[in-house]
Amino acid sequence: MDVSVILTYRCNSKCSMCHIWQNPSLPAEEVSLATLAKIPRGIDYLNLTGGEPTLRQDLAEVVDLLHPKAMKLEISSNGLHAERLEPIIKKYPDIKVRFSLEGMHESNNAIRGEKDGFEKKTRGLLRLKELGGTDLGFATTIQDDNATQLAELFQFATQNGVELATSALHNGFQFHKSDNIPYDRLQVARTIESLIVAMLKTNSVKNWFRAYLNLGLIAKVLGHDRLLPCTAATDFVFVDPWADVFACNVRPDLKLGNLEKQSWDELLNGGRAREIRGQVAVCKQNCWMVGSAKTAMRHPRFARLPRRAPLLWVIENKLRVMLGLKIDFARYVDYARVHRDLVAPRRVSHLQLTEKRAVQSKAEAHYVRFGEFQNR
Repeated sequence: MDVSVILTYRCNSKCSMCHIWQNPSLPAEEVSLATLAKIPRGIDYLNLTGGEPTLRQDLAEVVDLLHPKAMKLEISSNGLHAERLEPIIKKYPDIKVRFSLEGMHESNNAIRGEKDGFEKKTRGLLRLKELGGTDLGFATTIQDDNATQLAELFQFATQNGVELATSALHNGFQFHKSDNIPYDRLQVARTIESLIVAMLKTNSVKNWFRAYLNLGLIAKVLGHDRLLPCTAATDFVFVDPWADVFACNVRPDLKLGNLEKQSWDELLNGGRAREIRGQVAVCKQNCWMVGSAKTAMRHPRFARLPRRAPLLWVIENKLRVMLGLKIDFARYVDYARVHRDLVAPRRVSHLQLTEKRAVQSKAEAHYVRFGEFQNR
């Protein structure tokens, strides 16, 4: 199983597609080390995320606690305080670190509301590389405002010896907004093709399977169904800053329980978990994010191996690229079928916005301010 821990909802970025930064949690109420100790050993993949995890003063202690429990530990950060990760990387150079980068230079700064963000996170990641970090990279959310820069972003990451992970604009319960919809689905989807080809041209097996993941992003952007069924609550779960455990980070109704009050075994093997897995099987949300897509791509019995469908796709299209042939994307994606949205509001940069924050307390009802939404 994979586990993502949302350590905090505090954030020092001001992203146009995520309003976590406007709705921070209180440091004293965030999930404690004692509660996190309940996570068992043997987790395949454990992601520390947020908000911004480097704003946790005890992040180093959290890493010390959880690193032995996971085969791979990731810290997902905005990269604005890379210096806080330096002692962690010196101690655990195998930790996976991904800095969010939403475009080249000013595009990133505008989308993420960060002054000099591009330069800070680039310098920071290269510094972690100098210190011996072995699994470093950038992560970008594909949207209208950066889609034309995907190939350039991948080239930039490759030239600097780091990786590039991708997701697509989507809605989730923690974002405090429900209108993350592309303006032009077809145009955004078409731009992903060049990234897929570029990844298949590399010598990295990981990039070849990322190419398949990006094929799924084309389908997601167009509003098609997922390439593979979701395995939430079976292959992955999310823990929020108040220790509530959810099947995924999209549907707040799929809550398994609370890790502070219950044991891990109760949460994952109780009647509520079985009920939620039944709801996941018929879920209509059209999600395809790194966390949920890579688990769906894994073989159900041999987690280190891929499922048959992505494996065959990778073999066929890697050979086509090697032979100088074009990938026939029309075989896999129906570009004539594009979901029509009633509304696709324009996202605006919050770079110059005066910060107005409404603290979320542990006692209040969470994830109810924007009602229901649909990822389609």
